[in-house]
Amino acid sequence: MSTRGINFLDQWIANNVPETAGADVISVDNLTNRLIADAKAAGINRGEIDEEVDSLYRTILDAIVHYDPGLPE
Repeated sequence: MSTRGINFLDQWIANNVPETAGADVISVDNLTNRLIADAKAAGINRGEIDEEVDSLYRTILDAIVHYDPGLPE
């Protein structure tokens, strides 16, 4: 289990999935590709993230569909 991988994924989604992101195939695919590239740039291989989730695509799609900006600070 990679704590580093799941922490990166959670933080990346919080910072990179806007509330206006579309739940269409192209938008989710683009976000998935950006996530993988950003993880690689941070020295995190895809395997560290993949072992934490069933599907990166599905995880990002769920984040878009269930977007919750939280409480204002």
